[in-house]
Amino acid sequence: MTADEMKRAAAAAALEFVQPGMRLGLGTGSTASWFVRLLGEKVAAGLDVVGVPTSEATRDLALSLGIRIISLDDVADLDITVDGADEFDPAFNMIKGGGGALLREKIVASSSRRMIVITDESKRVQHLGAFPLPIEVVTFAAGTTLRAIADVARANGLSGTLAFRQTKSGDRFVTDQGNWIVDASFRQILDPKALAASLLWIPGVVETGLFVGLASVIVVGSPDGITVIDKPVK
Repeated sequence: MTADEMKRAAAAAALEFVQPGMRLGLGTGSTASWFVRLLGEKVAAGLDVVGVPTSEATRDLALSLGIRIISLDDVADLDITVDGADEFDPAFNMIKGGGGALLREKIVASSSRRMIVITDESKRVQHLGAFPLPIEVVTFAAGTTLRAIADVARANGLSGTLAFRQTKSGDRFVTDQGNWIVDASFRQILDPKALAASLLWIPGVVETGLFVGLASVIVVGSPDGITVIDKPVK
């Protein structure tokens, strides 16, 4: 199986968690887009669900497939969110935000009873950090915020390159909320919860791509098939 085939297989397996009448959080990224496409096929065949997209790109895709979209403000909570991950560790900590939608993704996931993560075997790691950590920052005084992030990293025993994400044309990447993203190449994050808390104390930091305590189930595609992993019981 190619990486894309593994992503599609994981997305198809996640459809087993969807029941008629559910309110769904719809993730962003290459793996999540497979889920939205497959969900669109189910909706076309008569499945009655509504979705809250985590990005404008996901919203446009869902609408093009006939999936009804609602605002998160219109409901008390969501039944499940299905989204991808850039990395996950044995404790179900994740790095997300490679697609630039980490803020909306975290809001939607936090508003869901369960978060179903779909990914492929290459995203499984012992410790987070090989994938650069996305940190969403406001544009005002972004250089000051960047220096503060470096200070927090040192206080947490971390170092590495900090870079503002750019588009293919060389411009600063702008999120759907009008913010910028700093990609932090920390290489190995031993305490994701502590680092996330420290970074969020910086006034210019809006959110981080560290998702701690949110995932309920991880569906992993591999050349050997699909593995469904339930959250470890403490």
